[in-house]
Amino acid sequence: MTTSRFAASAIPVSLAHSVWRKSLLVLGLAALLAGCVGGPTREQRESRATANQNEVERRARVRLELAAAYFGRGQNTTALDEVKQALATDPNLGEAFNLRGLIYASMDEAALAEQSFKQSLQINPRDADAMHNFGWFLCQQRRFVESDTQFQAAVAQPTYREALRTMMAQGICQARSGRLDLAERTLGQAYELDPSNPAVAVNLSEVLYKRGDYERARFYIRRVNAQEGLANAQTLWLALRIENRLGQTAQVQALGDQIRQRWADSPEAKLLAKGRIDE
Repeated sequence: MTTSRFAASAIPVSLAHSVWRKSLLVLGLAALLAGCVGGPTREQRESRATANQNEVERRARVRLELAAAYFGRGQNTTALDEVKQALATDPNLGEAFNLRGLIYASMDEAALAEQSFKQSLQINPRDADAMHNFGWFLCQQRRFVESDTQFQAAVAQPTYREALRTMMAQGICQARSGRLDLAERTLGQAYELDPSNPAVAVNLSEVLYKRGDYERARFYIRRVNAQEGLANAQTLWLALRIENRLGQTAQVQALGDQIRQRWADSPEAKLLAKGRIDE
């Protein structure tokens, strides 16, 4: 009886083979699907890594922008905190080290400032902005030869768009170091790049005045003072000193009257009142 019931309930051989084949097919399909779903492709992994990196950089740059804003308002401690958070997010953010150098320099932390500028340039060796800032810092430290090197390296960068700014800074530093011939050449080149820039013209005129080239000094400062809204106590004072050297008494008087009338409380007006024209 047991055998009979077993035989009656047994699956026919042909049907068993069919079920087995279908089972294999289902199992094979499941394995195939599992293989497709189980892990991302290389392209997907690279895309996710790029997205994650972009998010890291975005968060770091938000912190950096906040730091720059605080620095611009003179809130150095808060600016430094934001820079630290930016670097904690992205330790390879060279711009953050550059800004940190500016902040430390403004706080008279010379060693920390120099270290920061060097770290910035180690990460981005072609960062002309960092070179400019480092060069100006070195100028303030009276390390003029090293300063020149940084300025020249910045101007040499083919994609740098602030060459005029750097050349003017270099010329000012050369004048401070007493190298008036170099200063005249550098500022002259800057003037050729942008003859309408009043800051370049004033500094070039100052250098020429110190060199005793009064006629040329007069030419540049007159161009500045002739433009509406550009003349101030400093530019008129330079013009007055030049005219005094040229023996133009009437011009000296006229320029002095302008300073006294328009900028009576200026340092230049006080020097004028004391007759200290050559200072």
